Order: sequence, then structure tokens, then C-alpha cells
Amino acid sequence: MPAAMKGAISFGLLHVPISLYTATQDNDLRFHQLCREDGSRVKYKKICASCGKEVSGNGIVKGFEIEPGRYVTLTDDDFEKAKAEKDRTIHILHFADLQDIRPIYFDKTYHTVPEVGGDKAYELLRRCMLEEHTVAIAKGVIGQSEHLMALIPTETGILTETLFFHDEVKAMPREPAKPDISEQELSMGKMLISGMKESFEPAKYHDEYRDRLWGIIQAKANNQEITQAPAEQQVSVINMMDALQQMLEQAKAKGAPNVRQRSRRKVPKQ
Repeated sequence: MPAAMKGAISFGLLHVPISLYTATQDNDLRFHQLCREDGSRVKYKKICASCGKEVSGNGIVKGFEIEPGRYVTLTDDDFEKAKAEKDRTIHILHFADLQDIRPIYFDKTYHTVPEVGGDKAYELLRRCMLEEHTVAIAKGVIGQSEHLMALIPTETGILTETLFFHDEVKAMPREPAKPDISEQELSMGKMLISGMKESFEPAKYHDEYRDRLWGIIQAKANNQEITQAPAEQQVSVINMMDALQQMLEQAKAKGAPNVRQRSRRKVPKQ
């Protein structure tokens, strides 16, 4: 797997050589566009707006429009020249509590792997952050963009999470209303949450929609009949209290121990 970045982490006088590797992958099914009439692939051509000729990949350069119709072109060497030596380093700005970072700021995750000669300094940084329950806020350049980052220690290494800058985060279109909630509704809602609480085990979850779609693709490839997934029964609920009560009963029927234990206490009536 090629590294997304090779550089170092700068922590005071410590210099930790590292490489960043993408930590996630996109497993979505990919589709081609086909002509409805004969099923042939639909292809897109890149055409020069001036001469009308098709332009291949190696004949295309990047250009920045400085005024209408006037461009400054840049090569890969130009982008590299723009990087100072410090841009090849992830500079730790300060440390913070992970819970202080709102989830909306998280962007993309990288495995941060020490290079030759960096193991001890890397382990020192990882252990210190882990035992102090803290993360490092840093900045560095990946590709052609500078990123704000959070270095997060784990039991086995360090994850680097790129963060959106504040001006990249959109405000909520409108703030939700906050109607009054009765103590009875709160108590039942908390009881339901307590009964459904369990450890997060990532291996338990998978993309069911993709599985069903793949099944349809295989069936159509083998000229088999396509069956529609059964629709879930929609239960008509009169009000929120009825909904909470029904959900508690369903949770108890599934054997949720916390619900069984807490449901013995009567909920005070309003």
C-alpha cells in the first residue's frame, strides 16, 4: 500500500519519522453507464474548447484562472516547490481532550506508522498521550493541501484524523425546537436506552443493502427471478408515551436485562 505522506511528527525537540497510510476503504458497488438501446458503454471524451480535438491524460495540465479566460498553469514540480521543509512535517500545536472535538470536524483517518529510527520516540508519544487521556492537535500538508489534524493514541499505535477547518463546517440550517418533555417520558426513554446499551463491536455490522444489491446482480446475471424484500410492518402509534411503552415491551421480550431490572420500578404518573 503506498503511503499518503512520508514525513515526520515534530513534538518539541523530538522528531519522529513516520508515514501515513489510509485507514479506511470504500466498498460500494461500482456501476458503468450503458446505452439503453444496445447496452454499450457510454464514454466521456475530454475535448479542447479551442481546437475541438480530444486531449489525452498526459496532455492535460492544471491551471488557475486569475481573470476571465486567463490561466496560470502549474506542474507537479511547482506544487513540490511550494512546499517548505516544514510542510513535510506534522507539527504538534498543543494537546487537548478528545471529547472537546465535535464529531462534525472529523474528516479522514490514517494509520500513523513509524519509520526506521523513530520507534522509541513514537512509542514515547503514544504512551504519554494514552496515559494522559489526551490527543495532539497538529497541522501538516498531505498532497497539495494543508490539514488540521488530531493525533489519537490507541492500544496498538497512533491514528491521524484530518479535521475540517472551522470555516469549512456549515451551520445547522435551523435549530430544532425544544418542546417540554415530561419526567415520565424522560424516565421511560432512559430506561429504553439503558436496556439497549451494549459494547460497540465493529465486526458485528455490515452493509445489508449492498448484500441485497449484489444478490440482485447475481440473480439477473443467472436469469433468475428477482424477489422483493418483504416490507416491515408499520405499527400505528397514537402518541409518544404509547410508542415508548411498546418499545420497552419489545426490548423486554428480546431479553434485555437492564430493561427487565429497571422496569420493576413504577414510573411516577404526572
